[in-house]
Amino acid sequence: METEQSGTTGFDAAVDGVVAPTDELGGTLRLVRTDDFDSLDPGNTYYAYTWNFLRLIGRTLVTFDTAPGKAGQRLVPDLAESLGESSDGGRTWTYRLRPGLLYEDGTPVVAADVKYAIARSNYGTDVLGVGPTYFRHLLGTDYGGPWREPEVDGPVTVETPDDRTLVLRLAEPFAGMDLLATMPSTTPVPRDRDTGIGYRLGPVATGPYRVESYERGKLVVLERNPHWDPETDPVRRQRAERIEVHLGKDPHEVDRMLLSGEAHIDLAGFGVQPAAQERILADPELRANTDNPLTGFTWIYCLSSRIAPFDNVHCRRAVQFATDKAAMQEAYGGPVGGDIATTILPPTIDGYQPFDRYPVGEDATGDLEAARAELALAGMPDGFRTKIAARKDRLKEYRAAEALSAGLARVGIEAEVLDFPSGDYFDRYGGSPEYLREHGIGIIMFGWGADFPDGYGFFQQIVDGRAIKERGNQNMGELDDPEINGLLDKGAVSGDPEERAAIWHRIDRLTMDHAVIVPYLYPRSLLYRHPDARNVLVTGSFGMYDYVALGAK
Repeated sequence: METEQSGTTGFDAAVDGVVAPTDELGGTLRLVRTDDFDSLDPGNTYYAYTWNFLRLIGRTLVTFDTAPGKAGQRLVPDLAESLGESSDGGRTWTYRLRPGLLYEDGTPVVAADVKYAIARSNYGTDVLGVGPTYFRHLLGTDYGGPWREPEVDGPVTVETPDDRTLVLRLAEPFAGMDLLATMPSTTPVPRDRDTGIGYRLGPVATGPYRVESYERGKLVVLERNPHWDPETDPVRRQRAERIEVHLGKDPHEVDRMLLSGEAHIDLAGFGVQPAAQERILADPELRANTDNPLTGFTWIYCLSSRIAPFDNVHCRRAVQFATDKAAMQEAYGGPVGGDIATTILPPTIDGYQPFDRYPVGEDATGDLEAARAELALAGMPDGFRTKIAARKDRLKEYRAAEALSAGLARVGIEAEVLDFPSGDYFDRYGGSPEYLREHGIGIIMFGWGADFPDGYGFFQQIVDGRAIKERGNQNMGELDDPEINGLLDKGAVSGDPEERAAIWHRIDRLTMDHAVIVPYLYPRSLLYRHPDARNVLVTGSFGMYDYVALGAK
């Protein structure tokens, strides 16, 4: 019999509390998604919902606490016994693994497996091209990666003096190592079980669940991991006997499944579509099963500074002024879908300060005269043609792209909207500078949230010129400003929260001057939780439901 504790109920109840709390084992938890995962390989993924979900399968050196709201950003040692021990002025970080850690087959987890995981994800970009490469930048070694240099035991700046100790020796001090240690790339991978690009179909589990089956684009089934020991795990519990993820569903079908009870939670965490939203908000009973948090993301689009005509800053600024942010907000369902954005940094990150470099009028529909003035400065008074990349299975994003196109047309900028799948959007299309150049795509739609809740974790991958890469690229504006790069380095070593916050604000302003990123919405998701879902809470670390907390009736 299921035993439940008293919890909160009603609209927004999971934002600061826990709905239907329980620690008992339930039945089958059913999640649903419009497309596939980008990858279940912890070293080859860059979607926030995937990172959240992977915590069910794999454990990292450090993780975020399972708690609602801001408390969900609290750092907790996971595989490690404690948070990292810093020495040498922040250049050396040591982690010691807990005793008794096992993989799903009962073999022990050792420090060398974490070293290998960092090596393959950060240096193996010839095979794995999607995930972030912070460690590669910080470790400062020219190691070629496990596939190019199979005879080398990983980067020399990562040491494993024994099976439970991992030592990271950085080229420069870095104050946020424990935040970095939460990333999926610190999930251990046994070298003899690594299948390269095929590892995404069956990562070896250290968490409470393991992959029972995975049919790409259709269904992932997780079963309980018999070798996971809750005594070694500070945040996870097995609250479902089985977890199913139904993939490749039409956006409106996702909403239908949620409302009918065929699914409990939308995995992507972006909220219901406008039609379902209207129905839910008009029905008090349905509305009581929803939450509308700020997600910690900023919905943005990028203008590639190396693709004509956006190699001219005045063309980029013309687009900034001509953007109809009100129409783009409406594509997300109006104010319940988010607040109009004027900064890249969202309000949930320290360093956020409101400013508006390119005002688009009190009604947020655009300043067309300012846009025409910029076009004249660019020598293109009649406008120009370009293309917009968007993900059609993310229907609200695609409709926002259509609204953007219509807004730009008012000043003679003809922007054709192209649709792409979200599963490999960053690997093959929007995140491939070569593909964008070859097809003349100057505008790339996407949303961005911090890799970890800090200004460095938000900005480094999207504005650091050293982060530009040929696959899985997130710096889609291809911005390479020495001042910004230097500020990132300065912020990385600073242990002073006020100094760091001031640096992140300065980077925000400098990036907006370059006009390569256009922020248009601080999103709010109208998340629907079916009443049969258990232990539901919105985590401040991901801005969506915490998947390791969930159970089902």
